[in-house]
Amino acid sequence: MPNTPTEADLAAALEHLATACAALRLDDPLLVGIETGGIWLAQWLHQRLGLTTPVAGLDVGFYRDDLQRAGLKSAVRPSSLPPSVDNRQIVLVDDVLHTGRTVCAALRELFDFGRPACVRLLVLVDRGGRELPVAADAVGLQLALPADRRLRLSGPQPLRATVEPA
Repeated sequence: MPNTPTEADLAAALEHLATACAALRLDDPLLVGIETGGIWLAQWLHQRLGLTTPVAGLDVGFYRDDLQRAGLKSAVRPSSLPPSVDNRQIVLVDDVLHTGRTVCAALRELFDFGRPACVRLLVLVDRGGRELPVAADAVGLQLALPADRRLRLSGPQPLRATVEPA
């Protein structure tokens, strides 16, 4: 069984993401968190970095490529994006990067709101197992998990991780 990240591991990963986000040197970035863990992280980064533009959120349920197979989640929420993202510098934030399908769904939804100047991806944990060519610009923590396991975050205060059967 792989080691489960501790609260201290996650706190260090968050600090690493804050440093990496600041190092991007973006002008008035729009932090966009992917529901739900990504929104928690985007809100934390927003506060930590002292940004003024409100955090936006995406629920990519309608944009998933596995919607037919998995069915629609019972609690798909509306996304909270500005009316246009044209020419905005966007920092897309997610909790766990695995296959890359969630990030691709988020990009499809973002582009329905306009054409951003750039999109950077920050993830708290990269657990490997990519099915699509998606790579994060910054990763807080690398964690190798077997295909029959998943990493679940709960929080946001305190932020905790558990490894469980997929």
